[in-house]
Amino acid sequence: MIFDSFNSRVGERISEIIKNLFPVPKLDSSRIVTFSNQNDYISFRHHTYTKKGKKEEDIELEEIGPRFDLRPYQILLGTVDMPDSTKEWVLRPYMNTARKTNYL
Repeated sequence: MIFDSFNSRVGERISEIIKNLFPVPKLDSSRIVTFSNQNDYISFRHHTYTKKGKKEEDIELEEIGPRFDLRPYQILLGTVDMPDSTKEWVLRPYMNTARKTNYL
């Protein structure tokens, strides 16, 4: 798993949440899942790699899909089945519109 540009406190929290959604990879696994943050939109890409030569630089990537973008809306503390959970973070897109703030 590769996480790119999750530098803020909210970005680190979201990357920890996403890491816990996926199982621990096996040692001989050849899959790569990439989450890249650009202007608070998270791009998801799924690749496999094969080694072509004996050098570490001789690696070929192949995108196998799916491919999508997402934008986080809110982070709730607790599990999904807890109806009265508190909100840890909520996206407020129309507050302070004088300047654009990137949260992730």
